[in-house]
Amino acid sequence: MRWVFYPLAALIALVILGTATIAAVSAFAWPNLPSLDVLTDYRPKIPLRVYTSDGYLLGEFGEERRVVVTMDEVPAILKQAILAAEDERFYEHPGIDVIGIARAALANVVSGGRGQGASTITMQVARNFFLTREKTFNRKLYEILLALRIERSLSKDQIFELYINQIYLGQRSYGFSAAARAYFDKPLKDITIAEAAMLAGLPKAPSAYNPIANQRRAILRQHYVLRRMVEAGFIDEKTFETARAEPLVLANGRSATSPLRGDFVAEMARQLAVEQFGDQAYDSGIRVITTVTRDEQQAAYKAVRQGVMDYDRRHGYRGPESFVDLGGVKASDEERLDELLSDVTDYDELLAAIVLEATPKSVRVYRHGEVLTITGTGLTFAAPMLNERAPQARRVRRGAIVRIRDLGEKGWEIAQLPDVEAALVAIDSNTGAVRALIGGFDFNRSKFNHVTQALRQPGSSFKPFIYSAALERGFSPSSVEDDAPLFFPAGITGSKDWEPKNYDGKYDGPMTLREGLARSKNMISIRLLRSITPEYAQDYITRFGFDAAQHPPYLTMALGAGMVTPWQMATGYAVFANGGYRIEPYVVKEMIDGQGHVVAKVDPPVAGDSAPRVIDPRNAWLMTSMMQDVIRRGTATRALTLKRGELAGKTGTTNDYVDAWFAGFHPDLVAVSWMGHDQPRNLGRGETGGSAALPMWVNFMRTALKGLPEKFQPHPDGLLAVNTGSGREEYIYAENLPAEPIVIPAGVANLPPPSEAPDEALPQTRPAAGPAAPVVERVPTPIRRP
Repeated sequence: MRWVFYPLAALIALVILGTATIAAVSAFAWPNLPSLDVLTDYRPKIPLRVYTSDGYLLGEFGEERRVVVTMDEVPAILKQAILAAEDERFYEHPGIDVIGIARAALANVVSGGRGQGASTITMQVARNFFLTREKTFNRKLYEILLALRIERSLSKDQIFELYINQIYLGQRSYGFSAAARAYFDKPLKDITIAEAAMLAGLPKAPSAYNPIANQRRAILRQHYVLRRMVEAGFIDEKTFETARAEPLVLANGRSATSPLRGDFVAEMARQLAVEQFGDQAYDSGIRVITTVTRDEQQAAYKAVRQGVMDYDRRHGYRGPESFVDLGGVKASDEERLDELLSDVTDYDELLAAIVLEATPKSVRVYRHGEVLTITGTGLTFAAPMLNERAPQARRVRRGAIVRIRDLGEKGWEIAQLPDVEAALVAIDSNTGAVRALIGGFDFNRSKFNHVTQALRQPGSSFKPFIYSAALERGFSPSSVEDDAPLFFPAGITGSKDWEPKNYDGKYDGPMTLREGLARSKNMISIRLLRSITPEYAQDYITRFGFDAAQHPPYLTMALGAGMVTPWQMATGYAVFANGGYRIEPYVVKEMIDGQGHVVAKVDPPVAGDSAPRVIDPRNAWLMTSMMQDVIRRGTATRALTLKRGELAGKTGTTNDYVDAWFAGFHPDLVAVSWMGHDQPRNLGRGETGGSAALPMWVNFMRTALKGLPEKFQPHPDGLLAVNTGSGREEYIYAENLPAEPIVIPAGVANLPPPSEAPDEALPQTRPAAGPAAPVVERVPTPIRRP
């Protein structure tokens, strides 16, 4: 029997010695354990969050995404999924689970080391708050001792709540509430059983089981958690089968709900928050409430996106973005194909894919585990580059990196990243509150905010400010100027001959200012500016918020040769919309600290109350009336599809089709849209403000004005109706009533409205007084400023 007794005695001795050693080490280590104050006074790092005015999340900033929830806010199904996956006996053991350790060890032996883990939820809390993840005996011992101490200090629900809020789950998400948003774009209370199982499977290895990066592995882990829920008695087999069959819908996947696109607004808010609070803004739970609304922000994003995509399709397919070497790579070699795609970023619905095979009638592409076949109308756009005669460097062939887009029931199509930019901003004309702002086609592609940072030539969209100045110099909408050629010799311009032209080279003779603005006649604008002087106009436009230095006092100002941003244009047009008051656009309404206290709040000047009046209300009314004609019968007739009579605005197209604009308004809402290239160049013949920028404005306004009744500016005092002889009643300032009746020559009014085309380029030098051009006589009046 000695051969049995001696080994058994040795084993017992080792156990006793080991136990004594552990006890001694524990006795020494116990007093040195860290304080649990960080747990009992839990203050998580909560990121800076930016919201719409109606409570929707626009963005968050900070190293950690975290949404702290109480146990009452955690759905029971998630609690059960976590317990089944991580620690089924959590409510029974004292912090360490001897039975669980034995079961995990057995499972590891059976499965070759890939079975269940042995760390309890309490041990994971200890590790996450106090320890590293290094695999050493000392670290594990400290983890066990800390778990025992935590169990003595906190209740089970308190420990579970800490775990639910603190655990890292990938995608910069800390805690299950943040993870539900990151992976499923849902509040925690709305997740399904299948989604709960997916989230509960993440703590084991967030990177390995991340459903965005490793969907197949994540689904296998999800099925394991669901099976454990059955074994633990939390769900039955029928529920298990239903949950397992539920399709995975990810927040940034193609089958996800559309997220709110407010990156440019969120970035503006972030800058203001950091300016106010410094780096503390990123981890102290600051909430920034912006002025934008969800529906209008979404409408603006869709409008800009659609406008740019439509423009891009008009100008044809340019070919693949790049090529990769697929020599020896098969369609089944997913790891290699994923590696080749790893450096290519998706931009919303424009997804990157590798061409595996291409013919004029069919293209097979690979994208992250899927092989898709595109045929029929899905190839229409790219058809020229599928032809065998297409240039090799631009041909769609094996190894090409292309963009694909899911059209739903219509299947997939080959698309491309547009190389043009666009922007749209909408503001409340009475307060300046920004209702929607899209600073570019895609924030992740370019963070340059074209609304606030892009100084561009406004073209004809600037003409209303020149006309407004003219009204203050005695002109009226019925005043007549001559649409006839002008010529300024080099000696007068100081550089070279300048012979400005109308867009089509045609001239229609005398016409009213109303007609000249509606038809965007360049000769009318130049003569008007020459009459009031560029110096007066330069000073006058500062009332609208423009920088005089960006608008040199030359006749070129008549055609919008200065520099403006869409933000400035919205500010300027708001003066017309609100009856003559200068408001200041703003995007942040208030800031709230981590304790819920309002620490900053905007009190904006309001039109008709605290905002300064900068132009005569009669001026604003008459200019609105003239710009309504731009829509009714001028260069912006596409806006008639909105079927609203109060809308007013002006198109703008710069020389050589470089910039396209539309600035327009409802009495309570101003919106400005712009399209152009970052490095100014030709947009293409026919790409005017009316064809490139106006459709974005119309699509946005269709949502922004939905359900609102028509509203017109009140008729101001001090205007006199006059009979112009044209069958249309006109108005002038009462003090400008001429001694003789106004008679407009026959044939001047009601000229047919042509399509808008670009303004003629002008030299950036001021033409001095040159040969007088024909001008219809009018009764002079003194300068009058409000």
